[in-house]
Amino acid sequence: MGMSVIISAAEVEDAEQILKLQYLGYQSEAELYGDWAIEPLTQSLESLRAELSEQHFLVARLGGEVVGTVRGHVGADGVGRIGRLVVHPRMQRHGLGGRLMDALERRMAQDGPVSVYRLFTGHRSLGNLRLYARQGYRQTRVEQVSNRLSFVHLEKSAVPPLAATA
Repeated sequence: MGMSVIISAAEVEDAEQILKLQYLGYQSEAELYGDWAIEPLTQSLESLRAELSEQHFLVARLGGEVVGTVRGHVGADGVGRIGRLVVHPRMQRHGLGGRLMDALERRMAQDGPVSVYRLFTGHRSLGNLRLYARQGYRQTRVEQVSNRLSFVHLEKSAVPPLAATA
């Protein structure tokens, strides 16, 4: 009998596993852009622990192992900002990223009114772009960061569209 993946709020004790997963998950991004100094690969454990107290962090657990994570916060402007969605490579393409995104959006909406959710990803990160499109995110702009990297900014209304009536 297999174990189920459980999504819950991250605990301070999860920081080390989150950092290791982040490091593993961003290897492919670093390779894609030829940049091994990206912040997710250089973040310190102390910095991640500080973020744990400032943002919503969710983890997906398979038994005792953290196999997915995402973080975000709602600003005073009512914008829910989402970052660093990571799913363990062996767990990808099974819907876990979408489940984490849905759970984080629900969690942030509990903070108060959220008008829109925003995130960004690299322009070559086609798998990420497909996932975000499936989750209802639409491109708003492209920001050139360097000759090798542009960030694609995406957003999704926090207000669900009204159902059509017959």
